[in-house]
Amino acid sequence: MRIILSGGAGFIGSHLADFLTQHQHQVVSIDNLLTGEEENISHLASLEEFEFRHQDIICPLEIEGPVDAVLHFASPASPKDYVKFPIETLSAGSVGTRNLLELAKEKKAVFFLASSSEVYGDPQVHPQIESYWGNVNPIGVRSVYDEAKRFAEALTMAYHRRFGLDTRIARIFNTYGPRMRLEDGRVLPSFMTAALKGEPLTVFGDGSQTRSFCYVLDMVDGIYRLLLSQENEPVNLGNPDEVSIIDFAKEIKALTNSKSEIVFEELPADDPKTRRPDITRAKEVLGWKPEVSRGEGLGFTLPYFKEKLGL
Repeated sequence: MRIILSGGAGFIGSHLADFLTQHQHQVVSIDNLLTGEEENISHLASLEEFEFRHQDIICPLEIEGPVDAVLHFASPASPKDYVKFPIETLSAGSVGTRNLLELAKEKKAVFFLASSSEVYGDPQVHPQIESYWGNVNPIGVRSVYDEAKRFAEALTMAYHRRFGLDTRIARIFNTYGPRMRLEDGRVLPSFMTAALKGEPLTVFGDGSQTRSFCYVLDMVDGIYRLLLSQENEPVNLGNPDEVSIIDFAKEIKALTNSKSEIVFEELPADDPKTRRPDITRAKEVLGWKPEVSRGEGLGFTLPYFKEKLGL
């Protein structure tokens, strides 16, 4: 296939570019490098199967030749980033999604939206299943990301229903692994960096809130399976192995042999209390479930953080 991949220099996007080129697909990676890093894809630059375009998807896209699939992974994705870039986040989910949907319609290609577990907001249903509509504050500090993804899903389904566009929607839960930005503000890089530097690990609230972490190569496998499927409506992709933030901080301390202390700060507004995917549909429709345990995945990730910190 010839695949257009927005956000292709980002964390998940770059791993996906690796996977697709390894499977002999042609990849045109598009990224404005707002939060993506060209270093993530520099090893692909010499491949005939790979092309990088430094471009913002809110600008009209001109792609010559046939296209088989358009994969939309472009957006700031951490609270720190989308609070810093609120308009860019909303634009990526609205104008950017529309531009890529139009491209897919023009090329008669499959359109794949990388949505998020954040469409569920601070959920009142646990674990989260695709039929749950969510509990989102539409004007809260996190709303620029939550509502951007919810709008992108609505727009994708509108193109599917009105134009018969072949669509895929992945609701991606917390994902981790090499190439995460050390300063992106998410819990794993924050804890890992602080522990390795001997600095305090900051836990917000009392640490009883939960998250579920999926290793990036498991996630890429699920994304590819969904792309090749015939499933047009949203599918959760994530690891249902749930852990409290305080226990996760202790795991990181043990992994890194760190003597860092754990400190507590006030819980940010609208921070989800629980996060765990129901992946029944992914198992049934895709034959997919995560294979890498959290302990294994963290072990695979640690050398990357050590290298980035010069340790």
